[in-house]
Amino acid sequence: MIATLGEALVDLIEQPDGRFEAVLGGSVFNFSLGLALQGVATTYLNPLSSDRFGSRFAAALDGAGVARASRRTTRLPTSLAVVTLDDRGSPAYGFYREAVADRDASAEELVAALPPPLELLHSGGLALVPADLGRTREVLEEALRRGALVSLDANFRPAAADELPRYAAGLWSALGRAHLVKLSDEDLAHLGRGADPFAAAEELLRGGTTRLVALTFGAAGAALVSRTARTRRAPPSDLRVVDTVGAGDCFFSGLVAWLARNGHLKPGGLDALDAKVLAPALDHAVASASLDLTRSGCAPPTWAEAEAFARAMRAGPVAPRARSPRAASARGTTLPRMATTKPRARPAKAGGKRKTAPKPRPRPKGTTRTGPKKR
Repeated sequence: MIATLGEALVDLIEQPDGRFEAVLGGSVFNFSLGLALQGVATTYLNPLSSDRFGSRFAAALDGAGVARASRRTTRLPTSLAVVTLDDRGSPAYGFYREAVADRDASAEELVAALPPPLELLHSGGLALVPADLGRTREVLEEALRRGALVSLDANFRPAAADELPRYAAGLWSALGRAHLVKLSDEDLAHLGRGADPFAAAEELLRGGTTRLVALTFGAAGAALVSRTARTRRAPPSDLRVVDTVGAGDCFFSGLVAWLARNGHLKPGGLDALDAKVLAPALDHAVASASLDLTRSGCAPPTWAEAEAFARAMRAGPVAPRARSPRAASARGTTLPRMATTKPRARPAKAGGKRKTAPKPRPRPKGTTRTGPKKR
Protein backbone atom coordinates (compact mmCIF):
# COMPACT_ATOMS: atom_id res chain seq x y z
CA MET A 1 0.00 0.00 0.00
CA ILE A 2 1.16 3.53 -0.83
CA ALA A 3 -0.04 6.40 1.35
CA THR A 4 -0.15 10.03 0.19
CA LEU A 5 0.13 13.08 2.42
CA GLY A 6 -0.59 16.60 1.21
CA GLU A 7 -2.94 19.17 -0.21
CA ALA A 8 -6.26 18.91 -1.97
CA LEU A 9 -7.16 22.45 -2.98
CA VAL A 10 -9.43 24.26 -5.42
CA ASP A 11 -7.85 26.52 -8.01
CA LEU A 12 -9.94 29.57 -8.88
CA ILE A 13 -8.57 30.48 -12.29
CA GLU A 14 -9.24 33.82 -13.95
CA GLN A 15 -10.78 33.46 -17.39
CA PRO A 16 -10.32 35.87 -20.32
CA ASP A 17 -13.76 37.42 -19.65
CA GLY A 18 -12.90 38.12 -16.00
CA ARG A 19 -14.85 35.25 -14.47
CA PHE A 20 -13.20 32.59 -12.31
CA GLU A 21 -13.42 28.86 -12.91
CA ALA A 22 -13.06 26.44 -9.99
CA VAL A 23 -10.98 23.33 -10.65
CA LEU A 24 -10.06 20.49 -8.29
CA GLY A 25 -6.30 20.36 -7.81
CA GLY A 26 -3.37 19.94 -5.50
CA SER A 27 -0.13 18.14 -6.34
CA VAL A 28 -0.61 15.28 -3.87
CA PHE A 29 -4.30 14.90 -4.77
CA ASN A 30 -3.39 14.62 -8.46
CA PHE A 31 -0.58 12.17 -7.71
CA SER A 32 -2.99 10.01 -5.72
CA LEU A 33 -5.42 9.80 -8.64
CA GLY A 34 -2.64 9.04 -11.09
CA LEU A 35 -1.24 6.23 -8.98
CA ALA A 36 -4.61 4.56 -8.39
CA LEU A 37 -5.58 4.81 -12.06
CA GLN A 38 -2.40 2.89 -12.87
CA GLY A 39 -3.51 0.04 -10.66
CA VAL A 40 -1.50 0.75 -7.50
CA ALA A 41 -3.26 0.52 -4.12
CA THR A 42 -3.30 4.07 -2.72
CA THR A 43 -4.58 5.68 0.48
CA TYR A 44 -5.01 9.45 0.88
CA LEU A 45 -4.34 10.54 4.47
CA ASN A 46 -5.57 14.13 4.79
CA PRO A 47 -9.08 15.08 5.91
CA LEU A 48 -11.56 16.65 3.52
CA SER A 49 -14.07 19.41 4.13
CA SER A 50 -17.80 18.93 4.59
CA ASP A 51 -18.35 21.76 2.08
CA ARG A 52 -19.34 21.12 -1.52
CA PHE A 53 -15.75 21.19 -2.74
CA GLY A 54 -14.87 18.54 -0.18
CA SER A 55 -17.68 16.35 -1.51
CA ARG A 56 -16.28 16.72 -5.02
CA PHE A 57 -12.79 15.73 -3.85
CA ALA A 58 -14.25 12.69 -2.07
CA ALA A 59 -16.13 11.65 -5.21
CA ALA A 60 -13.02 12.01 -7.38
CA LEU A 61 -10.88 9.95 -4.99
CA ASP A 62 -13.55 7.27 -4.61
CA GLY A 63 -14.10 7.14 -8.36
CA ALA A 64 -10.40 6.60 -9.06
CA GLY A 65 -10.17 3.85 -6.46
CA VAL A 66 -8.18 5.83 -3.87
CA ALA A 67 -8.92 4.76 -0.30
CA ARG A 68 -9.47 7.53 2.23
CA ALA A 69 -7.74 6.91 5.55
CA SER A 70 -10.44 8.80 7.41
CA ARG A 71 -14.05 9.05 6.36
CA ARG A 72 -14.60 11.92 8.75
CA THR A 73 -15.06 15.38 7.33
CA THR A 74 -14.15 18.66 8.92
CA ARG A 75 -16.21 21.83 9.09
CA LEU A 76 -13.17 23.82 8.00
CA PRO A 77 -13.37 24.97 4.36
CA THR A 78 -11.47 23.57 1.42
CA SER A 79 -8.21 25.37 0.68
CA LEU A 80 -8.20 27.78 -2.26
CA ALA A 81 -5.60 29.13 -4.67
CA VAL A 82 -6.63 32.18 -6.70
CA VAL A 83 -4.84 32.37 -10.05
CA THR A 84 -4.93 35.63 -12.00
CA LEU A 85 -3.37 36.30 -15.39
CA ASP A 86 -1.68 39.42 -16.72
CA ASP A 87 -1.92 40.68 -20.31
CA ARG A 88 0.72 38.17 -21.39
CA GLY A 89 -1.04 35.27 -19.71
CA SER A 90 1.53 35.02 -16.91
CA PRO A 91 0.01 33.79 -13.65
CA ALA A 92 0.05 35.35 -10.21
CA TYR A 93 -1.11 33.42 -7.16
CA GLY A 94 -2.93 34.09 -3.94
CA PHE A 95 -3.48 31.42 -1.29
CA TYR A 96 -6.16 30.82 1.29
CA ARG A 97 -4.49 28.21 3.50
CA GLU A 98 -5.29 29.29 7.05
CA ALA A 99 -7.69 27.04 8.98
CA VAL A 100 -8.47 24.78 6.01
CA ALA A 101 -9.58 21.18 5.77
CA ASP A 102 -6.48 19.39 4.47
CA ARG A 103 -4.40 20.90 7.32
CA ASP A 104 -6.94 19.92 10.01
CA ALA A 105 -5.03 16.92 11.36
CA SER A 106 -2.19 16.61 13.84
CA ALA A 107 0.95 14.57 13.20
CA GLU A 108 -0.35 12.01 15.69
CA GLU A 109 -3.63 11.64 13.79
CA LEU A 110 -1.82 11.29 10.46
CA VAL A 111 0.55 8.68 11.88
CA ALA A 112 -2.40 6.74 13.26
CA ALA A 113 -3.96 6.81 9.77
CA LEU A 114 -0.95 5.17 8.07
CA PRO A 115 -2.22 1.93 6.49
CA PRO A 116 -0.59 -1.46 7.12
CA PRO A 117 1.37 -2.77 5.39
CA LEU A 118 2.96 0.52 4.27
CA GLU A 119 5.21 0.17 1.25
CA LEU A 120 5.81 3.85 0.49
CA LEU A 121 4.73 7.26 1.79
CA HIS A 122 4.53 10.08 -0.74
CA SER A 123 4.34 13.81 -0.03
CA GLY A 124 5.42 17.14 -1.48
CA GLY A 125 4.17 20.54 -2.56
CA LEU A 126 2.50 22.60 0.12
CA ALA A 127 3.09 19.92 2.77
CA LEU A 128 6.75 20.99 2.66
CA VAL A 129 6.34 24.74 3.28
CA PRO A 130 7.79 25.93 6.62
CA ALA A 131 4.41 26.13 8.38
CA ASP A 132 3.66 22.45 7.67
CA LEU A 133 7.11 20.91 7.36
CA GLY A 134 7.47 19.92 11.02
CA ARG A 135 4.25 17.93 11.01
CA THR A 136 5.05 16.36 7.66
CA ARG A 137 8.50 15.30 8.79
CA GLU A 138 7.08 13.60 11.88
CA VAL A 139 4.93 11.42 9.63
CA LEU A 140 7.80 10.77 7.21
CA GLU A 141 10.12 9.72 10.03
CA GLU A 142 7.50 7.32 11.38
CA ALA A 143 7.15 5.78 7.92
CA LEU A 144 10.92 5.32 7.79
CA ARG A 145 10.91 3.70 11.23
CA ARG A 146 8.33 1.22 9.93
CA GLY A 147 10.64 0.29 7.08
CA ALA A 148 8.65 2.09 4.36
CA LEU A 149 10.14 4.02 1.48
CA VAL A 150 9.54 7.76 1.11
CA SER A 151 9.03 9.75 -2.09
CA LEU A 152 8.95 13.56 -2.25
CA ASP A 153 8.09 15.99 -5.04
CA ALA A 154 9.82 19.30 -4.25
CA ASN A 155 7.24 21.42 -6.13
CA PHE A 156 8.70 24.64 -4.68
CA ARG A 157 6.03 27.32 -4.25
CA PRO A 158 7.63 30.72 -3.46
CA ALA A 159 4.25 32.44 -3.19
CA ALA A 160 3.25 30.11 -0.35
CA ALA A 161 5.92 31.18 2.15
CA ASP A 162 7.35 34.44 3.47
CA GLU A 163 10.89 33.34 4.35
CA LEU A 164 12.22 31.80 1.16
CA PRO A 165 15.73 30.98 2.48
CA ARG A 166 14.16 29.10 5.40
CA TYR A 167 11.75 27.38 3.02
CA ALA A 168 14.56 26.31 0.67
CA ALA A 169 16.78 25.04 3.50
CA GLY A 170 14.00 23.03 5.12
CA LEU A 171 12.88 21.56 1.81
CA TRP A 172 16.37 20.48 0.80
CA SER A 173 16.87 18.86 4.19
CA ALA A 174 13.59 16.95 3.83
CA LEU A 175 14.53 15.74 0.34
CA GLY A 176 17.62 14.13 1.83
CA ARG A 177 15.35 11.82 3.85
CA ALA A 178 13.53 10.50 0.77
CA HIS A 179 14.39 7.44 -1.30
CA LEU A 180 12.69 8.87 -4.41
CA VAL A 181 12.92 12.58 -5.24
CA LYS A 182 11.44 14.63 -8.06
CA LEU A 183 12.86 18.06 -8.92
CA SER A 184 12.01 20.37 -11.81
CA ASP A 185 14.50 22.84 -13.25
CA GLU A 186 12.45 25.60 -11.61
CA ASP A 187 12.63 23.84 -8.24
CA LEU A 188 16.39 23.66 -8.56
CA ALA A 189 16.63 27.35 -9.44
CA HIS A 190 14.70 28.29 -6.29
CA LEU A 191 16.92 25.95 -4.27
CA GLY A 192 20.08 27.61 -5.60
CA ARG A 193 21.12 24.53 -7.56
CA GLY A 194 19.86 25.34 -11.03
CA ALA A 195 23.26 25.66 -12.71
CA ASP A 196 23.90 21.91 -12.73
CA PRO A 197 20.83 19.72 -12.13
CA PHE A 198 22.83 16.50 -12.32
CA ALA A 199 25.26 17.73 -9.68
CA ALA A 200 22.27 18.45 -7.43
CA ALA A 201 21.01 14.91 -8.03
CA GLU A 202 24.42 13.47 -7.19
CA GLU A 203 24.51 15.53 -3.99
CA LEU A 204 21.24 13.92 -2.85
CA LEU A 205 22.39 10.45 -3.87
CA ARG A 206 25.53 10.80 -1.74
CA GLY A 207 23.44 11.60 1.33
CA GLY A 208 22.71 8.03 2.40
CA THR A 209 18.96 7.65 1.88
CA THR A 210 18.14 8.80 -1.67
CA ARG A 211 18.27 6.09 -4.32
CA LEU A 212 16.64 7.73 -7.35
CA VAL A 213 16.25 11.34 -8.49
CA ALA A 214 13.87 12.35 -11.27
CA LEU A 215 14.75 15.61 -13.02
CA THR A 216 12.19 17.32 -15.25
CA PHE A 217 12.99 20.04 -17.78
CA GLY A 218 9.61 20.97 -19.26
CA ALA A 219 9.69 20.83 -23.05
CA ALA A 220 13.29 19.59 -22.90
CA GLY A 221 12.20 16.29 -21.37
CA ALA A 222 13.29 14.47 -18.22
CA ALA A 223 16.05 12.35 -16.71
CA LEU A 224 16.47 9.68 -14.05
CA VAL A 225 19.64 9.46 -11.97
CA SER A 226 20.45 6.54 -9.67
CA ARG A 227 23.62 5.67 -7.79
CA THR A 228 24.87 3.60 -10.70
CA ALA A 229 23.31 5.01 -13.87
CA ARG A 230 21.44 7.83 -15.52
CA THR A 231 19.16 8.12 -18.53
CA ARG A 232 17.41 11.00 -20.30
CA ARG A 233 14.52 11.26 -22.73
CA ALA A 234 12.94 14.08 -24.70
CA PRO A 235 9.14 14.20 -25.01
CA PRO A 236 7.55 13.26 -28.34
CA SER A 237 8.16 16.11 -30.78
CA ASP A 238 4.80 15.80 -32.52
CA LEU A 239 2.64 15.83 -29.39
CA ARG A 240 -0.64 17.76 -29.72
CA VAL A 241 -0.59 19.67 -26.45
CA VAL A 242 -3.90 20.90 -25.01
CA ASP A 243 -2.44 22.24 -21.76
CA THR A 244 0.28 21.38 -19.24
CA VAL A 245 -1.93 21.06 -16.16
CA GLY A 246 -0.94 18.06 -14.04
CA ALA A 247 1.88 16.86 -16.30
CA GLY A 248 4.45 16.80 -13.50
CA ASP A 249 2.15 14.87 -11.18
CA CYS A 250 1.30 12.37 -13.90
CA PHE A 251 5.02 11.94 -14.64
CA PHE A 252 5.87 11.13 -11.03
CA SER A 253 2.84 8.94 -10.38
CA GLY A 254 3.64 7.06 -13.59
CA LEU A 255 7.22 6.55 -12.46
CA VAL A 256 6.22 5.30 -9.01
CA ALA A 257 3.55 3.05 -10.55
CA TRP A 258 6.13 1.48 -12.88
CA LEU A 259 8.53 0.89 -9.99
CA ALA A 260 5.75 -0.61 -7.86
CA ARG A 261 4.42 -2.91 -10.54
CA ASN A 262 7.90 -4.12 -11.46
CA GLY A 263 8.89 -5.01 -7.90
CA HIS A 264 11.32 -2.17 -7.23
CA LEU A 265 9.56 -0.84 -4.13
CA LYS A 266 10.32 -4.04 -2.24
CA PRO A 267 13.24 -4.18 0.24
CA GLY A 268 16.44 -3.69 -1.74
CA GLY A 269 14.54 -3.01 -4.94
CA LEU A 270 16.02 0.46 -5.39
CA ASP A 271 19.60 -0.66 -4.85
CA ALA A 272 20.19 -1.97 -8.37
CA LEU A 273 18.69 0.64 -10.67
CA ASP A 274 20.92 0.26 -13.71
CA ALA A 275 20.30 1.65 -17.20
CA LYS A 276 18.26 -1.42 -18.18
CA VAL A 277 15.79 -0.54 -15.42
CA LEU A 278 15.88 3.25 -15.72
CA ALA A 279 15.16 3.39 -19.46
CA PRO A 280 11.72 1.69 -19.44
CA ALA A 281 10.83 3.40 -16.15
CA LEU A 282 11.51 6.80 -17.71
CA ASP A 283 9.63 5.85 -20.88
CA HIS A 284 6.57 5.04 -18.80
CA ALA A 285 6.81 8.26 -16.78
CA VAL A 286 7.20 10.40 -19.90
CA ALA A 287 4.31 8.54 -21.54
CA SER A 288 2.11 9.23 -18.52
CA ALA A 289 2.91 12.94 -18.65
CA SER A 290 2.56 13.10 -22.43
CA LEU A 291 -0.93 11.62 -22.36
CA ASP A 292 -1.95 14.19 -19.77
CA LEU A 293 -0.66 16.95 -22.05
CA THR A 294 -3.07 15.85 -24.78
CA ARG A 295 -6.06 16.24 -22.43
CA SER A 296 -7.66 19.25 -20.85
CA GLY A 297 -6.83 19.71 -17.17
CA CYS A 298 -5.21 17.00 -15.09
CA ALA A 299 -6.46 13.72 -16.55
CA PRO A 300 -4.08 10.90 -15.57
CA PRO A 301 -3.88 7.88 -17.85
CA THR A 302 -4.45 4.27 -16.92
CA TRP A 303 -1.61 1.75 -16.84
CA ALA A 304 -2.66 0.25 -20.17
CA GLU A 305 -2.79 3.67 -21.83
CA ALA A 306 0.65 4.66 -20.55
CA GLU A 307 2.23 1.34 -21.50
CA ALA A 308 0.76 1.50 -25.01
CA PHE A 309 2.02 5.05 -25.44
CA ALA A 310 5.50 4.10 -24.20
CA ARG A 311 5.67 1.28 -26.73
CA ALA A 312 4.61 3.70 -29.46
CA MET A 313 7.32 6.18 -28.38
CA ARG A 314 9.97 3.50 -28.68
CA ALA A 315 8.65 2.49 -32.10
CA GLY A 316 8.68 5.99 -33.59
CA PRO A 317 6.82 9.32 -33.74
CA VAL A 318 3.43 9.45 -32.05
CA ALA A 319 0.66 12.00 -32.29
CA PRO A 320 -2.19 11.04 -29.96
CA ARG A 321 -5.50 12.65 -30.57
CA ALA A 322 -6.38 15.36 -28.07
CA ARG A 323 -9.02 14.31 -25.57
CA SER A 324 -12.06 16.22 -24.39
CA PRO A 325 -11.95 18.07 -21.04
CA ARG A 326 -11.71 15.75 -18.06
CA ALA A 327 -11.94 12.71 -20.32
CA ALA A 328 -13.26 9.57 -18.69
CA SER A 329 -10.64 6.97 -18.03
CA ALA A 330 -10.93 3.30 -18.89
CA ARG A 331 -11.95 2.75 -15.25
CA GLY A 332 -14.88 5.11 -15.60
CA THR A 333 -13.40 7.94 -13.54
CA THR A 334 -13.91 11.55 -14.44
CA LEU A 335 -12.39 14.55 -12.72
CA PRO A 336 -15.14 17.10 -12.07
CA ARG A 337 -14.73 20.62 -13.37
CA MET A 338 -16.92 23.31 -11.85
CA ALA A 339 -17.62 26.86 -12.95
CA THR A 340 -18.32 29.67 -10.50
CA THR A 341 -20.83 31.15 -12.92
CA LYS A 342 -22.87 29.75 -15.77
CA PRO A 343 -20.47 27.67 -17.86
CA ARG A 344 -19.56 29.18 -21.18
CA ALA A 345 -19.67 27.13 -24.36
CA ARG A 346 -16.35 25.50 -25.22
CA PRO A 347 -15.03 25.19 -28.76
CA ALA A 348 -15.77 21.83 -30.33
CA LYS A 349 -12.93 19.55 -31.35
CA ALA A 350 -12.51 17.69 -34.59
CA GLY A 351 -9.67 15.45 -35.62
CA GLY A 352 -7.80 16.24 -32.44
CA LYS A 353 -7.77 20.00 -33.08
CA ARG A 354 -10.01 22.77 -31.86
CA LYS A 355 -12.25 24.43 -34.39
CA THR A 356 -11.61 28.09 -35.08
CA ALA A 357 -12.41 30.09 -31.99
CA PRO A 358 -11.04 33.13 -30.19
CA LYS A 359 -7.77 32.07 -28.65
CA PRO A 360 -7.83 32.25 -24.83
CA ARG A 361 -4.88 33.45 -22.85
CA PRO A 362 -2.53 30.58 -21.99
CA ARG A 363 -3.30 28.58 -18.90
CA PRO A 364 -0.65 28.68 -16.21
CA LYS A 365 1.48 25.62 -16.04
CA GLY A 366 1.14 23.44 -12.97
CA THR A 367 -0.85 20.69 -11.39
CA THR A 368 -2.07 22.68 -8.49
CA ARG A 369 -1.51 26.02 -10.11
CA THR A 370 0.30 27.09 -6.98
CA GLY A 371 3.32 27.83 -9.12
CA PRO A 372 4.57 26.91 -12.58
CA LYS A 373 5.06 23.19 -12.84
CA LYS A 374 7.49 21.53 -15.19
CA ARG A 375 7.02 18.15 -16.72
